[in-house]
Amino acid sequence: MTLNCLVITDQRSGVLSASSLEAISEARRLVVKAGGGAVAIGLIGSGLSPVVEAVKGQGVQRIFLVDHADLKGFSASAYAQAAVRMVEKLPAPVAVLMPDTALGRELAPRLGARLGAATVTAVVEIVPSSLGGLDVKRKVFGGKATETVHTPSPVVMSLRPNSFAIESSSGGSPSVESVELGELPVHAKGLSVEKVISTRGDTPELTEAAIVVSGGRGLKAPENFVLVENLAKVLGAAVGSSRAVVDAGWRPASYQVGQTGKIIAPQLYIACGISGAIQHLVGITNSRCIVAINKDPAAPIFKIADYGLAGDALTILPALTRLVSQSKGLPDPR
Repeated sequence: MTLNCLVITDQRSGVLSASSLEAISEARRLVVKAGGGAVAIGLIGSGLSPVVEAVKGQGVQRIFLVDHADLKGFSASAYAQAAVRMVEKLPAPVAVLMPDTALGRELAPRLGARLGAATVTAVVEIVPSSLGGLDVKRKVFGGKATETVHTPSPVVMSLRPNSFAIESSSGGSPSVESVELGELPVHAKGLSVEKVISTRGDTPELTEAAIVVSGGRGLKAPENFVLVENLAKVLGAAVGSSRAVVDAGWRPASYQVGQTGKIIAPQLYIACGISGAIQHLVGITNSRCIVAINKDPAAPIFKIADYGLAGDALTILPALTRLVSQSKGLPDPR
């Protein structure tokens, strides 16, 4: 069996997201597992020249480019139309991969519907099937179970961030092919994202970060949240929070981790002053290692934590931050 993979990337300000690099790496591995085929990268947007140069060394065979003024802001319908035009240039069988980011979650079902293809979201593993097609695994029931879906070609998949290894590429000189977008339908012109405003400063995006430090009501006051931010800074981590913190107005909703916030899967998750409500636990179940800091030794968070510190976060966090700073030769962030 051979397989042709198209990776629709997610980029902002000319920079590919880490989850896009995961998808490209997995596409390369998938083609090898399938016994042959090609990997193409699909770039959709406006003013994409810097991104084209960035992806030329990703070890792929083709780069499809839809660079159009009407695509300056994200429009799911317009992006789906562009992706369909790219798929049409690849011989069957075809698998379309994209990161399970805000873009991927909106684009994948639209593209699947247009192609009449199976669509699988939040994918954590892909294996070529001996029966033909692919066996695709995804987490369900808040990460408590794994579902395996057998899919024929074509198939559209969004890959959960931090679930696939990023591997260095072998370089190469891929062809760059401009793809005509065609006339957009009226509904595709009516709504688009014109501007993305970051509220997180220089901290990593929650859903892509390898390390996340979150704070809860156990910090007692909004001014104490700086202790979480200091630890995150020396660890190079993203900052998150519990729903209670967001409801109290301590942090914006973009910080919320949990079933009603953001589902994350970092290598390391540090929960500070978070008791462990079920909706929060659902959002962190897929973390590789969970460290809990809470003064209540009976807090539910300890039931799923790999390591637990039963103590006051207001005392433990400054000490932990100093230790990390000293080990890295960094100045104390206080």
